[in-house]
Amino acid sequence: MQFNKFFFILILLIFTAFIFSNINTASAQSYNFATNSGLTQASESAGYSTSSSTPLTGYVSKIITALLSILGVVFLAFTLYGGIMWMTAAGNEDKVKKARELIIESIIGVIIVLAAYAISYFVLKATTASSLRTNATTINQLDTQ
Repeated sequence: MQFNKFFFILILLIFTAFIFSNINTASAQSYNFATNSGLTQASESAGYSTSSSTPLTGYVSKIITALLSILGVVFLAFTLYGGIMWMTAAGNEDKVKKARELIIESIIGVIIVLAAYAISYFVLKATTASSLRTNATTINQLDTQ
């Protein structure tokens, strides 16, 4: 019964996080910095793209970050649940052992999630940097012609 209540609260927290993650802040509609500042014309004359399309790596990065964030929250919840189990064990060695194992496993999970985030961050930054270098090389070749 307590385990079902824990998962209900966990799902409720994840659902709430998704709802509040898409709240847009107030923005002034009367002034558009991109069009009124002249930076668009300057960037186009310098050879940079001003399109608002996000490359595939941007979408992949957002998806990976969201999934790893959710997993981090799940493992944090498991750690808290293990701590509560340990505190309410009332001297029962079996409950203490089960709580200790849950805490150790959730800490290992957090370490795995952090390692996965570091690896994905490194790979996505390396691929983005290589595409930027390719674009910069193309622009430099156009300048020398």
